[in-house]
Amino acid sequence: MNRLSKKYKEEVAPKLKEEFSYKSVMQVPRLEKIVINVGFGGESVNNPKVTQYIEYALARISGQKPVVTKSKKAIAAFKLKENLPVGCMVTLRKERMWSFLDRLISVALPRVRDFRGVPKKGFDGRGNFTMGVREQIIFPEVEVDKVDKVRGMDITFVTTSKTDEESRALLQGLGIPFRK
Repeated sequence: MNRLSKKYKEEVAPKLKEEFSYKSVMQVPRLEKIVINVGFGGESVNNPKVTQYIEYALARISGQKPVVTKSKKAIAAFKLKENLPVGCMVTLRKERMWSFLDRLISVALPRVRDFRGVPKKGFDGRGNFTMGVREQIIFPEVEVDKVDKVRGMDITFVTTSKTDEESRALLQGLGIPFRK
C-alpha cells in the first residue's frame, strides 16, 4: 500500500467526514484518477519524431504507455490535417495514481524554480482540478539528453467530490501545496 493512499484512509477521509459532516464513509470525496496530457499541436508536421520524444517522457513519468491523440478535423490556418498526432495522454488509476501523486508532491514540485505553490484557479466547478507544469524535466525520471525540447503538461485530478471546496480540502489533505 502506498504512503499517500494510507494517509488518505487513516487521516484525510476521517477529517473530511467530520469537516463536511457526511453521514456515510461512501460520501467522502476520493481521488478517482489522474490524467496527464501533453499537447503539441501541428508541431508533428515539421518534426515527425516529436511524438516519440513526448511518448518517452510520459512513459517515464507515469510508468505506463501513453495514448497518442489525433486531430479530428483539418484546420488550414494551423497547417493541421485530419488524423494527425496532436498530443499524448495517460490516465492513471489506483497504485500508479498514488505513486505518481507522491512523486509529484515530494520530488517534482520542489524542483520547480521560484515555486510559490499551486494556483487555486484550476477548479472546474464540479470538483475536478487541473494544473499546468511548464517543464517535464522537473521529474527526475526524464533524462534531459533524450528529450528534444522542454515542454509543459496538464495534470488533471478527477475526484468524486461535488464542489470545489470539498475537492480543495481533499487535495490539500493529500499534500498539494496551494498558494496562500
